[in-house]
Amino acid sequence: MRDIYKNPILYYVLAPILVGLWPLLVWGMYLPRAQKAWDEDEKLYAEAKNTILSIIERDPERVKLAQDTKSLGKFAYAEAVDRVVNLCGIRSSQYTLSSGQVVTTGKKESQQARVGLVGVSIVQAARFLSTIQSMWVNLNCERLKLTKKPGVPDQWDLDMTFQYDY
Repeated sequence: MRDIYKNPILYYVLAPILVGLWPLLVWGMYLPRAQKAWDEDEKLYAEAKNTILSIIERDPERVKLAQDTKSLGKFAYAEAVDRVVNLCGIRSSQYTLSSGQVVTTGKKESQQARVGLVGVSIVQAARFLSTIQSMWVNLNCERLKLTKKPGVPDQWDLDMTFQYDY
């Protein structure tokens, strides 16, 4: 049995057979799978396009917001929070901001900040959080504490901790 492995004629016959099987595999298995995956991706793209259009119809301010983010300069918590607070209709007396130092860990720089919103509606709070994170993609909300004010129907206090990775 070991002599058959040493015989070069086996390899002269086996190699062309294996090379001939490759196009058959591509034609019979790989191309139909690729075509099926392509068709599924096209369907997902059409669904996503319809969803995007319906979102833009319902909330046209997102397009304006996306255009505003192109003109943003270097990130600073004070400017970012002030801009978003103004967009959300929150008064300056309703928020507090305290930011920390820029910390370098290896090659990565980050900065943390705490933002407090006092006496805002739940819509303002959700819009603030959504807007600030969509304007700056490297900004993450790490902690959020939502407290309802007793005796008032729609008054909330928020305590948020953000981290921005440069």
